[in-house]
Order: sequence, then structure tokens, then C-alpha cells
Amino acid sequence: MPDPEDRSPRRPSVHWTIPTFLALQVGLLWLLGAQLHQQNQVLMELREEVHNLAEAIDTEPSADTTTEDNGAVPAAFLREEPPQKAAVLGADEEEQAPVRELKASRESAQKAIKEAQEARSKLSITENIRKAEEAKKLDAAHQTWQKWSLGAAALVFVALIFRAVLRRRA
Repeated sequence: MPDPEDRSPRRPSVHWTIPTFLALQVGLLWLLGAQLHQQNQVLMELREEVHNLAEAIDTEPSADTTTEDNGAVPAAFLREEPPQKAAVLGADEEEQAPVRELKASRESAQKAIKEAQEARSKLSITENIRKAEEAKKLDAAHQTWQKWSLGAAALVFVALIFRAVLRRRA
């Protein structure tokens, strides 16, 4: 009497291919999601950087409100009034002292502004260098992770093919 298992038609190892391809597809979708996440992070960083640059441009004094002689002092405050003539001796010296103080304060303000701009540019450069190094480290970590995951997927695929070949021979 024939064995009931012999009556069923034998399928040629198709029963493992569908789950294998589904698992492969899930793995590829997972890798695609990781790449999309990385791209999203890069775009968010670029958006933040553009926003910071726009704020920096907005806060800097514009060219039409400054003069070359007076730095960041608006032109409306720099109107020169005609000098008043006084008949008193020594009055010119008294009037010149505040003018000298004002000039000295303007010069010190200009110097402080220049130093602040230099410090900001140096800070910006070092911040960009730090961001670039951080991005390189992140990319290296992602590449290492991707290599290991692709290697593991390839190993699983080779193992499944090897298993199918062994089952056919058996």
C-alpha cells in the first residue's frame, strides 16, 4: 500500500522562496527607512543653518544706515550742526572736550564691533569644522552599519540557497 505522503505532489522547494523574498524585502525597506531618516536629519540641519544665517543677516547693520567714518552709528544721529560761535574765551576748549570724548567712544565702539565680528567669524568657522567632523563620524557609523547588515543579508541568502541545494539532493 502506498504511503500517503507519496501521493501528494512534491513541490520543488517553492515553500521557502516566498518567505525568503518577503524577509529580503523587509530588510531592504528597513535600509531604505534608515537612509530616509539620515536624509531627513541632513535636511533639518541645513534648514537650521539657513535659518541661523538669515537671522545673522537680519541682525547685521545694513550698508545704508552706516558710514565708513562712523562704523555702526546710523546716519540720522550723525547730522552735523553748524558750530556756534561764542565770544567767551576758553569756550572752544570746553566744547571740544565732549567732541573728543564722543570721537573716542565712537572709535572704541568701532573697534569693539570689529572684534565682535572677527570673533563671530572665528566661532562660525570652528562651528562649521565641528559640524563637518560630526557629520563624517555619523556617515562612517552608518556606512559600517550598512556594510554589516548587507553582509548578514548576503550570508542569509547564501545559506538559504545552500539549504535548498542540500534538500534537492536529499
